[in-house]
Amino acid sequence: MNCLKLKRFSHHLQVSFKDLVIICRHWYRLYAPAEFTHRRNIDQIKTTDSLILALLIWQAKTGIESQRRFCECFNCLSHSRFNRRSRQLLQLIYQIRQEMNKKVDLNGQFLIIDSFPVPVCQPIRNYRAKIFRGYANIGYKATKKIYFYGFKVHAIVRDDGYILDYVVTKASVHDARETVELMENTHPSNYYLLGDEGYLGKELHQQLKRMGYELWTPYRKNMTGAKKHNDHQLMAIRRTIESDFSLLTYYNAENNRARSLIGFQSRLEIAILAYNLAYCLERFN
Repeated sequence: MNCLKLKRFSHHLQVSFKDLVIICRHWYRLYAPAEFTHRRNIDQIKTTDSLILALLIWQAKTGIESQRRFCECFNCLSHSRFNRRSRQLLQLIYQIRQEMNKKVDLNGQFLIIDSFPVPVCQPIRNYRAKIFRGYANIGYKATKKIYFYGFKVHAIVRDDGYILDYVVTKASVHDARETVELMENTHPSNYYLLGDEGYLGKELHQQLKRMGYELWTPYRKNMTGAKKHNDHQLMAIRRTIESDFSLLTYYNAENNRARSLIGFQSRLEIAILAYNLAYCLERFN
């Protein structure tokens, strides 16, 4: 670990809209399920599903949060129809992301786990918000030292920035509670897992060790042996996930304006797909 050399990628989606349409058309031919491609009156639609997918990724690329404003710019579909068609693509988007995971070489040296908040209203409305009642709640954002109402996204990321998987929970759920589930769903071949102080705890370390993974977390400054244990190279690698999360925010992962659960998940999937597509284009182009 004394000579760690990691290749990082910028994850900015540098592709023209024309090329993006070609990519989405290729994905659609490969991964769209039969019941989706042969649904009733599909031959009569003027805007194809692959074009809708390309438009969704382009919206994430341009950073336009409002879907209504985005529809006004392109003027191809009404906002309500575009919103409905985009929600129908959720299964396809998920399938594409899973297939990309199979084709990308994921045998890196480290995995990084962390979470980021997704507030659905301003902090002043935390106790009055009615949206997602029963699904969202109030959590604490340590970086800005504020409470927020919404969700928390727990993600597992390669050391070069590729996002393997994620899970969405209420904002109050502790980071360590979702670690085992993420590892079980992903089954990565990497042995080392890096986390922050939120993942400290003997029980979690032992659970992961039984699964064949070694979890490393920095000690707090007041803990015994912290100076010796806190490897600055590992801490620097772990902090790269924060750069990844800031880019996900650019793709509207954190500023999710959806007002339904399926819409929320669809926009989150699009943000991660756009992010991973940028990774693949830069690495394999």
